[in-house]
Amino acid sequence: MENLKKIAAQIRRDIVRMVHGAASGHPGGSLGCTEFFTALYFKIMHHNPNFNMNGENEDIFILSNGHISPVYYATLARAGYFDVKELNTFRKINSRLQGHPATHEHLPGVRVATGSLGQGLSVAIGAALAKKLNHDPCLVFALCGDGELNEGQIWEAVMFAAHHKVDNLIATVDWNGQQIDGPTSQVMNLGNIREKFDCFGWLTLEMDGNNLEEVVNTLEKARSLTGQGKPIGIMMHTVMGKGVDFMENSHEWHGIAPNDEQLTRALAQLPETLGDY
Repeated sequence: MENLKKIAAQIRRDIVRMVHGAASGHPGGSLGCTEFFTALYFKIMHHNPNFNMNGENEDIFILSNGHISPVYYATLARAGYFDVKELNTFRKINSRLQGHPATHEHLPGVRVATGSLGQGLSVAIGAALAKKLNHDPCLVFALCGDGELNEGQIWEAVMFAAHHKVDNLIATVDWNGQQIDGPTSQVMNLGNIREKFDCFGWLTLEMDGNNLEEVVNTLEKARSLTGQGKPIGIMMHTVMGKGVDFMENSHEWHGIAPNDEQLTRALAQLPETLGDY
């Protein structure tokens, strides 16, 4: 667990440096989901950094809320998909690390473009069904944002997955209560998200997404519950901007970059554990 904590600490540091370097990006949700990505790629998923686009005989991950690409790219780099030095090109001209994940740059680890919110869960369901057709025993993981659940396509996908018993899918919702224009309760109140997934016929779990041990344990439990006729949904409570005190719990850090002084303040709170790129 200590090694995972070191990885998470470095990924947080990578995130704020990337967004600052590009003078644009989405640090808030990226920082909040760091424990999730660390657990997924360094403990839970069976995956291979020697990237195979089809994902045959390995677990695959679909990031539906593609704007939190900084945590995605930092995780992929730290997991060996590409050189960590490439993080320095984030959002730069001709970079493979676009603001939202895309496929035409052929970045290892990215299987689908997810710039448009609401679509990733549908893609993940398609991938899970393909694994069933191919008798592939591995799983599909997906992450959505709670604000993203404003999109109607999400609920069509939720219905479809339950009806068709897509039980090799584990979809997590980043339930941080914030979106670009303000608190989700004020923009479009979602109520109790877990109850909604329950009513649609999913098997659901809930966890503190910023407690690394709890994230690992919950994801392991979710894996053990697959294959029982229901898709698995995890409601993950996180703090937007986690780890940087002036960013925490503020929707204002959904999509702005820290300036030089703010970067210095942020890095002072984020230890360098694996070496900066």
